[in-house]
Amino acid sequence: MLFNSNEFLFFFLPVTLIGFYVLGRYSRSGALNWLILASLFFYAWWRPLNVLIIAPSIAINFTLARILARLNENDETPRLSKTILLLGVAFNIAFLGFFKYVDFVSTSINDVFGSNLVMLNIILPLGISFITFQKIAFLIDVQSGRIRSFTLKDYCIFVLFFPQLVAGPIVHYREMIPQFRANPCRFNKEDFAVGITLLIFGLFKKVVIADHVATIVSPIYERSAGGEGTSLIVAWIAAVGFTLQLYFDFSGYSDMALGLARFFGIKLPQNFDAPLRASSIIDFWLRWHMTLTRFLTGYIYNPMALWLTRRRLAKGLPAFGGRNTTIGSFVYLLMFPTLVTMLISGLWHGAGYGFIIWGFLHGCFLIVNHAWRLAASKLWSNRRAYDRVMTPVGFVLTFLGVCIAIVFFRATTIASASDLLRGLAGLNGVGLPKGIFGQLGGLGNTLQSAGVFALSWSVHDFIKALLWVAVPLFIALACPDTFEILAPYEPALGVTEQSVKNKLALAMKWNTSIPWAVAMAAMAAITIVSIGGPSEFLYWQF
Repeated sequence: MLFNSNEFLFFFLPVTLIGFYVLGRYSRSGALNWLILASLFFYAWWRPLNVLIIAPSIAINFTLARILARLNENDETPRLSKTILLLGVAFNIAFLGFFKYVDFVSTSINDVFGSNLVMLNIILPLGISFITFQKIAFLIDVQSGRIRSFTLKDYCIFVLFFPQLVAGPIVHYREMIPQFRANPCRFNKEDFAVGITLLIFGLFKKVVIADHVATIVSPIYERSAGGEGTSLIVAWIAAVGFTLQLYFDFSGYSDMALGLARFFGIKLPQNFDAPLRASSIIDFWLRWHMTLTRFLTGYIYNPMALWLTRRRLAKGLPAFGGRNTTIGSFVYLLMFPTLVTMLISGLWHGAGYGFIIWGFLHGCFLIVNHAWRLAASKLWSNRRAYDRVMTPVGFVLTFLGVCIAIVFFRATTIASASDLLRGLAGLNGVGLPKGIFGQLGGLGNTLQSAGVFALSWSVHDFIKALLWVAVPLFIALACPDTFEILAPYEPALGVTEQSVKNKLALAMKWNTSIPWAVAMAAMAAITIVSIGGPSEFLYWQF
């Protein structure tokens, strides 16, 4: 059941909300139990077997967490505690690996050794990657003592809470459960208003923008996979278009998750902060899928870098940091853990060579960015002059890097990605719709003589494609985002008026005016009419 489906919006959500509010008038416990049951129903809707798969995982993780909590009470058993933690992490990785990577590993073995291993064609349980990361983080937090008190009910609602099941955000137990424990489970006018606004924003991004961009982008990738050479302009439409499709789809789902949680009085963490406006790849990853970046940094990169630093210091070698950083420390303490972390990020997103290459490229981008920052601190003494020059340059380089890497994320084969990369570089030639040449007169003849060839596209389809890239790009880069508009109402944890940099968006106060109410009603109407049209579900392999 998807958030942008009729059965969710007009059946599941109203029934769940009514049950929650009615039960909340008499029993908080009853309302929360209802929410757990509704989440299980939501999880089972697409494939009831999912519940039978996830239930044992929940039971095992909860049992391990209880053992870790008891061991923490006895400081004399740190080694046993670490062993139990490693077993728990290994179990979760194996659980995820079986469902997500067993066919990929079999395919890789077949490719390398020419064997003929049979594919199991396993259907992934919904949101397995998001759930697995949350369970791993929970075990680590319990073992470290950051979580001391929890019940099975708390754990179930933490893992199964349906707004964040499909596409995150990846949440921490300690930021969610205190909210549930303090939740009155009653209807709240402001929470409902903010929730429905976030839901409309998210639905509009997904249904009206992302799904329409997909109708332009997907055929290009399909033709590329079929061996058709992709020309320059078309390749850039594919690269920039899918970047925008993924952004509006994913940020739309995140907005919907925030809105749905807010109906129940819960604030989820922010997952997007206008990432396409980033002026560096480091800045991009601080803005894009922020809860994933938080997890990767806190539970993979930082522990790895700390362990490597201790090993290096034990050998009497310099650590990383400061203006006197050596090449050896940079490679050992930043380059290596960054590449490993981003390769894990690529594999987490999907089982395929393209995802691995995508993660590797972003790891390389981050390394170059860090190296440049170290060099720039020595080359530029005037910070203001540096920002004036490098902010626009950094924006262009970051945007190009993101769009080029995303080709591997979307393309179904490496051959298709290679074709698109050749197209981006102009190596497949430049094409324009045949009808344009006649309208350009002498210029058209000149272009043809220069090697510009005719595409099978009609002029109408070509202009439509350009507009469906240009308009969403303008919205992403120039228009206030969800959090800038709703900052006075804390639409996500920690997002307040003080944290928002775009003061113009705050000053306009659109969210309290009559024109804004009319605009929201229009967005809702357009979205409802658009539901049921062609729609891609991008997270089936997440």
